[in-house]
Amino acid sequence: MNFQIATQLPAAVEAWTGHDTQLLVVAAIGIALIVVLIAKFKLHPFLALVLGSAFVGLASGVELAKVITNFEDGVGGVLKEVGLLIALGAMLGKLLADSGGANRVVDTLLAKATGNKLAWSITLVAVIIGLPMFFEIGLVLLLPVIVLVTQRSKMPLMRIAIPALAGLSVLHGLVPPHPGPLIAISAVKAELGTTLALGLLVAIPTVIICGPLFSRLAARWVPVGAPAVAGGIDTEHGADMEGVKRQPSFLVTLLTIIFPVVLMLLKAVMDIIWADPATAPAIRTFFDFVGQPLVAMTLAVLLATVTFGYAVGFTGNRITSKIGASLGPIAAILLIVGAGGGFKQTLIGAGVGDAVKKWAEGTNMSVLVLGFMVAVALRLATGSATVATVTAAGIVAPLASSLTPTHAALLALAIGAGSLFLSHVNDAGFWLVKELFGLTVGQTFKTWSVMETLISLVGFGFIMLLSLII
Repeated sequence: MNFQIATQLPAAVEAWTGHDTQLLVVAAIGIALIVVLIAKFKLHPFLALVLGSAFVGLASGVELAKVITNFEDGVGGVLKEVGLLIALGAMLGKLLADSGGANRVVDTLLAKATGNKLAWSITLVAVIIGLPMFFEIGLVLLLPVIVLVTQRSKMPLMRIAIPALAGLSVLHGLVPPHPGPLIAISAVKAELGTTLALGLLVAIPTVIICGPLFSRLAARWVPVGAPAVAGGIDTEHGADMEGVKRQPSFLVTLLTIIFPVVLMLLKAVMDIIWADPATAPAIRTFFDFVGQPLVAMTLAVLLATVTFGYAVGFTGNRITSKIGASLGPIAAILLIVGAGGGFKQTLIGAGVGDAVKKWAEGTNMSVLVLGFMVAVALRLATGSATVATVTAAGIVAPLASSLTPTHAALLALAIGAGSLFLSHVNDAGFWLVKELFGLTVGQTFKTWSVMETLISLVGFGFIMLLSLII
């Protein structure tokens, strides 16, 4: 196998052209330009991302019409997936906070755990919610709890936020049924059950190291408190509980929060039990529909209008006004996250991903290391974990045919670990975390970006350790 890879190296080196090098230099300058415009010249992140995208598109030689359509496609692609979920999450979060439900959760957490134990408690909550749920949905669901726990406990924001972010991110990148791991599993022909078991084995220590433990360091680097406004919720003046006649119980609050989690988890279970849609019963079709993130979150908001609305004493007009009030503060977040997707698609449309692919196809190294490194390079270049996973899996798939089922599963996990490396300004997730927690670009790099890099490296370290043992 290594001989075959080595024989491809001269051809790959020959295929690597000056244009490919130019593309990577342009991408690096574009990223630096965005950071400088925001950090030094205090330009709004949305405008900085637009200007950075324009520079990359024009400097890489893309035709003028495509410069615009690439950016627009990227904005639309992110907003149709993430934007709607952020909006629904903001609605749910507003009702959760203003009904007193978030206070119930926080009171229970503070009663069961205080001080340093809170970081471990929030990690466990994030892991449970993150098992079936996309990262973005889990974050907007947990946001009210994170900021209220931070306020009430008087702890630094990063001591609570980093454990939650780590729990959500690790599961999103390493554990099926999340789309990234499933894509890698399919491409390298790994077994789902084996990858799930090994993924959890890697995920647990990775979450511990990169969540509660790293949060101590992150809190020293960025010693900030809860933001004044977080995802449409005014955390500075507290929840607007006018009209609340009776607060929801902890059980009702918990069931409402995990309702979309359960729907997505049931969808994943049905997909595993009946893998072939052609022979699956009608119940799988039903849960395939209600378990889709958009449907599950819409149903959760409708449920919340009852449990956090009518049941606590709010009128229909009051519920409507609260839902409307939740959307205004997230308008800027949606624009910035969308522009981050536009910048990502501009890089892909310019051919940056293809340039990285050319380099990778002729590299002579271990297949696990190759899968990880290709995913890292594509993640850095394009900002998309999905693009990194799909492309890296496609490149190394021919080399996976001779691997044992266990090592094929480890290869899928190695690709997933690489796809999480160093989230920065070309990743919509970077801007989502920055805006929701009210951080500067520098603070986001010191916390979120470092945490993502740590998750990638620690996770890959455990994967390589398992490859030596099993």
